[in-house]
This record gives sequence, C-alpha cells and structure tokens, in this order.
Amino acid sequence: MADTLPLSLVVITRDAAAGIAQCLASFPLAGEALVVDSGSADDTVEIARARGARVLRQEWLGFGAQKRFAVDAAAHDWVMCMDADERATPELVAAVAALFASGAPSAPAYAVARRNRFLGRWLAHGEGYPDWNVRLFDRRRARWTDDPVHEHVVADGAVGRLAGDLLHDSADSIADYVAKQNRYTSLQAEAMHARGEQASAARIALAPIARFLRFYVLKLGFLDGAAGFAHVAIGAFASFLKYVKLSALNRRRVQP
Repeated sequence: MADTLPLSLVVITRDAAAGIAQCLASFPLAGEALVVDSGSADDTVEIARARGARVLRQEWLGFGAQKRFAVDAAAHDWVMCMDADERATPELVAAVAALFASGAPSAPAYAVARRNRFLGRWLAHGEGYPDWNVRLFDRRRARWTDDPVHEHVVADGAVGRLAGDLLHDSADSIADYVAKQNRYTSLQAEAMHARGEQASAARIALAPIARFLRFYVLKLGFLDGAAGFAHVAIGAFASFLKYVKLSALNRRRVQP
C-alpha cells in the first residue's frame, strides 16, 4: 500500500534486532514509525533507522510508563502500538485502512486479536488466542496505564474490534520464558502489596486452579495439544507465584 495514514506506529525496544525489521515492515500504513529504545546493546537502533523509523532513547521507566512516553512523543494523535516481536497480518492492515477510509474513526480505541506462537505452534485456544489487546487508539481519548507490568489501554468510551491478527512470535527459550514470568510476577506482587491486597491460603491454592480450568477447559486450551497444556500450566504456575510472593511481602511488613 503506497498511501499512508495520519497515524504513528509506536514500538518500544531493547535488544530487539531479531524482530524489529519484520515488525516495522508488517505495518506500512503509518505516516510515521517511532521506536523508543531503552539502551539496546545489539543493532536494534541501526536496523530501525534503516527501515525509516525515527528513534528516540529513553531509560527504562517500566512497561506502562515507557509506552506512555512513546505515545506522547509520536507525531500523530492516532497511534498503533506494537511490540518488536509482533507483526500485523495483511488482514489487520486492510482492516485499519478500511477504518480510516472515511476519515478519523469514531471509537476512541480498537482491540486486536493477538495470536501467540508457543513451542513452535500457533495457539488457537486458551490464553493463546484470541488474546484481545487494545493497540490502535486516539491518544486524546485513550492512554496506557502506568502499571509496571501487564499494562493496558483505557479509553474514554466503547472500544471497537478489528479483523485480522497481531502475530506474537517470541524468540524466548522456555528457560527465558519462565524467567520472564518470574520477573513479571515479582512486579505484580509488589504492585498488589503497594495497594494493600492480601493473599490468603485459599487464594494461593485456588487462583491457579481456577486459571487452569478457565483456559484449558472452558477456553478449549486442550485442543492445542502439548503446547496448549504447557502454555496454560505455566500461566497457572505464574498465578501461584504471584500470590505466594504477595504473601511473603505482606508477612515481611507485619514482622517487628
């Protein structure tokens, strides 16, 4: 597609050389591609600039705050936010083009079905798909939360949905993936602790079971075979870790 739209493609990066070129190339509609890098030691910045992106440097602020910084720095009010290990399908690109065909979209934000690749398989059920995420929005009417992890977009009004998928093809090994879950659950527990939340023995025991049953049984994760089982099981274990860590933080607070 030769014509571009009055929107910015916004990507935050760090050591994302393996995927940034594909990410930027997959969404050719944007009138601007903006990459905000937090100190890559690889060729991320050079590759992004070679693909025509404007690159800014910003020390890491946490996921939510980093994305807010990037959106605020964009040239356009409408932004499409993607991660460096994601790429838009042609169907998604066509859906965005159609949305802007008659001028600025009416809704403040639009969600996209994210499809996750895990253990070499594109997941079609469970937590893996459709993983709806708001990624296209008008920054005057929607914004990223400040959450240090599991940040999300909140909008001033009803959120629409777009056809097509956002493909998430992480290059993480299982060891790296589990290590990431460990880091994320620590951040989640710290945020919950700051809000004064509690982790009872029942919550520690039942929350992981409820999560597993929801995604493996009710959301048909079992249809994705071994990859589906592993994906949901790790998610359930992450839920367990989050509440155990919260309990430990709360116990430390009340100790003399």
